[in-house]
Amino acid sequence: MAKKRYTLYLPTPLARRFDQVAKERQGAKSALVEEALRASLEPRQHEGIEEGLARRLNELHKAVARQASDQLVATETLALLVRYFLAVMPPIPEDDQESARLTGRRRYEIFVGEVGKRVAEGRRHTAEVLQTIPIDQPDLFAAAPSETLLRRPPAASNGWAASNGQPAKPEEAGGHG
Repeated sequence: MAKKRYTLYLPTPLARRFDQVAKERQGAKSALVEEALRASLEPRQHEGIEEGLARRLNELHKAVARQASDQLVATETLALLVRYFLAVMPPIPEDDQESARLTGRRRYEIFVGEVGKRVAEGRRHTAEVLQTIPIDQPDLFAAAPSETLLRRPPAASNGWAASNGQPAKPEEAGGHG
């Protein structure tokens, strides 16, 4: 194979290291330069790089998919909450609006405090949140959670529980979660 001649200028420390490696390998300096250029210009020659990159990309793909799923759940939850609120909640009479605003402000402060505490502690699981809802207090944010929260009763085999805390019969469950 025909070869083209190049003239290289190297810094003194690099030139000394180059001479030392060429002497240790007992080979020609041009062969050492050729090997280094191949390794540099054809990174696929390095074993394991492609597998490592593929593995890392797969991990990133899974993480992004989890984020997308979590965002979808959060968006759907918010949409259902807003729809329920707008459809079910009757308008507040003019005389009661100021006390409703004060109650709402207190509830919101409790809510924001709980969210901040959970995020700071790294507790972000929906199941944990559901376990803290007291059975005898249907309005979760009416007061700050206390240590005397009741545990949820065991759900019926179909996963539903009646409002009295007893397992619901299938016809009572309604099927609309």
